[in-house]
Amino acid sequence: MRPFEVKNAASFEEAGRWLAKGNADVLAGGTDLINVYKSALLEEHPDTVINLKSIPDAAGIEKKDGEVLVKSMTRLTAIAESKEVPKALSEAAASVATPLIRNLATIGGNVCQDVRCWYYRYPHEIGGRMDCSRKGGDTCYAIHGENRYHSVFGGMHTHGGACQNACPAGTDISGYMAKIRESDWDSAAEIILRVNPMPMLTARVCPHPCQDFCNQHKYGDAVAIHCVERTLGDYILEHKDRYYQAPQAETGKKVAIVGAGPGGLTAAYYLRKEGHDVTVYDAHEKAGGVLQYGIPHYRLPKAIVDEFAGALEGMGIRFVMNTKIGTDIPTEELVDQYEQVYFGTGAWSQPILGINGESLTEFGLNFLVEVNTYLKEKISDDVLVCGGGNVAMDVALTAKRLGAKHVTLICLEQADEMPATDEEVARAKEEGIVIHNGWGLKGVVTDAAGQVIGLESMRCLSVFDENHRFSPKYDQDDVIVYEATTILLATGQRVDTSFLGDKLGSQLKTARGLFDVDEETYQSKSNAKIFAGGDAVTGPNIAIRAIRAGGVAARNMNRRMGSSTPVPVDREGFLHYDVKGIKNPKAVDPPERKLEDRTLFDEDAETLSIEAAAGEASRCMNCGCYSVNASDIANVLVALDGTLVTTKKEIAARDFFTTKLKAYDMLSPGELITGIRVPEMEGYETGYLKDRLRPSIDFALTGLAYAVRKEGDVIADIKLAFGGVAPVPVRLTEVEEFLKGRKPDAEIAAAAGELSVKNAIAMEKNSYKIVGAKTMMERLIASL
Repeated sequence: MRPFEVKNAASFEEAGRWLAKGNADVLAGGTDLINVYKSALLEEHPDTVINLKSIPDAAGIEKKDGEVLVKSMTRLTAIAESKEVPKALSEAAASVATPLIRNLATIGGNVCQDVRCWYYRYPHEIGGRMDCSRKGGDTCYAIHGENRYHSVFGGMHTHGGACQNACPAGTDISGYMAKIRESDWDSAAEIILRVNPMPMLTARVCPHPCQDFCNQHKYGDAVAIHCVERTLGDYILEHKDRYYQAPQAETGKKVAIVGAGPGGLTAAYYLRKEGHDVTVYDAHEKAGGVLQYGIPHYRLPKAIVDEFAGALEGMGIRFVMNTKIGTDIPTEELVDQYEQVYFGTGAWSQPILGINGESLTEFGLNFLVEVNTYLKEKISDDVLVCGGGNVAMDVALTAKRLGAKHVTLICLEQADEMPATDEEVARAKEEGIVIHNGWGLKGVVTDAAGQVIGLESMRCLSVFDENHRFSPKYDQDDVIVYEATTILLATGQRVDTSFLGDKLGSQLKTARGLFDVDEETYQSKSNAKIFAGGDAVTGPNIAIRAIRAGGVAARNMNRRMGSSTPVPVDREGFLHYDVKGIKNPKAVDPPERKLEDRTLFDEDAETLSIEAAAGEASRCMNCGCYSVNASDIANVLVALDGTLVTTKKEIAARDFFTTKLKAYDMLSPGELITGIRVPEMEGYETGYLKDRLRPSIDFALTGLAYAVRKEGDVIADIKLAFGGVAPVPVRLTEVEEFLKGRKPDAEIAAAAGELSVKNAIAMEKNSYKIVGAKTMMERLIASL
């Protein structure tokens, strides 16, 4: 137990000031806090414990103007014995554990209780501390494990799903998976289009870091997210007239996009949706950037890229192609003509490596551009590809499919360090590409006539330094010559921003020659009307990061022009998953062409059918927290339309307890609860029903708070809230509306019971909770 200072507060305001300084805890009831400090293995220990029990006049129950005020330091025993508070509140207080705890616990501490979770509360039962999603980890262990005491109404977001956090664009992957499980493809489309307007393209080319962090990895294969996204993307493109509509109104504001790659097209999409006049400039003949020219047809058919660009054109976006900014149109002139300009010019230039004979090699990206443009290119029999990323794999496979007899690939990285995805490496090996790991470039070898016959390579001892910065080290004496008559360099690309000219360049660029922008907004630090993103800001990177930059920049450009693209928000309601689907450990295998049937022209893999994609979506765990709320008092306050009074505001109990997983997250730093207010409920019968394991333990299996006002035999008004069945109290408004104006009988009671659990979906081991909640509701209504 580490030492800490105890401060006795004279007022809530003083306590709040101390608390706001950080690394402090408050002591309100103190039923278990000291024991936690004494025996628990805490990641953080407080320097100060602030005693609220020393605050004068902080306890007591007062009636005023038809309401009852219960001050926050009032002990639960006093509430349980009070005739002043509604019966539901006194019964809830009385239901909390043993008299000893009720004598110590205060209502202020009770309403700020954390969620109730078997893994969270009893880690010793499962082998020790577990970093669950509630505590900042990635997963809720109850989904696949012990869940008999967990939620039957679903889970709640904690800090975003692991897959969503791994996606550079922040795609709500589990959100669209949930909609697909409901066969609601249009809602799934709306979710993904919030951050990514081209899922039909990214699904085919993205290295999908999301899958690397999918929590199903712990139980089998990761969910094949890219396969489901591809089906969804193709569905969107099939219905492009629905999803790429021209705006209903024009703003009259003019915006220029320089670069028709993934970032530029993303910015154009979101800007045009707001009604701005958008013109896209690009030096190439067709839109798409690297998606059009740098990705082979067999991975991404260009007809799909063209169709997507056509959909954007149908929205009213103008494309000015075969136009070089800085040459055909002076950059400064372009900037002057438009109210906002976005630069997403990509990385198209070859880096200079400085090896002997470098001029005798060919730039891999140029090679792909030529092949993608003309679908033909002469190639020698013996080809050597240098590089370890996906571009290198594309170059090697393209060379092989062009007819090269022998294709060898060398890279600095060892097999487990290669930046290429496992799928692309496996595909290359399957088609006969020979890969040599741990070799760097020393110089081109030529014959007496000056013709290329090979590459001298040296052993790479390490690629990165201790800070994981690129800093290769070589053994200059360990050298080998790889024979080849064509050498293709796929060791990276360089961003060329020379089109800015000296004046603009000196204002807009960093020392590395990239655009100098604010990392949060992508706005130029020196010119407020200029934004930039993608490779032009980061250097060579993946398409989905350029898409994120284009989307974020567009939102900020919209804001500057008086409109506001909404920031994507968490879905409303509880999270659900398919109980049977998540038990399937095997991911779907998308249909692929046989090795002997693969060509340069035809796509290797097929899109999953709607049915197959929905089946794979059923494997998504829809990660969140599936615990249940701990405070019985909270259930009553939600049912009775109570109010929380703090040192800074008043907030409806329904908002306080159901908005966030942890209710106290609704409080700002230093903010403390000073009391709760509930209506007197005159004319109402109120109460609190609770099922639990044993009377002396306050673990609610199910709880039901109610307030009923009858006129004769008819229910005139009723308020209901379940507890212990979801991460937060559940206000049963649909049941309330059903019961109003009805005379309760056995039939009505049964119907109310069914309706109360209509949205409940049992986890593997807690279906009894649904039966218990339904029965509790039926008995209550029948008793009226």
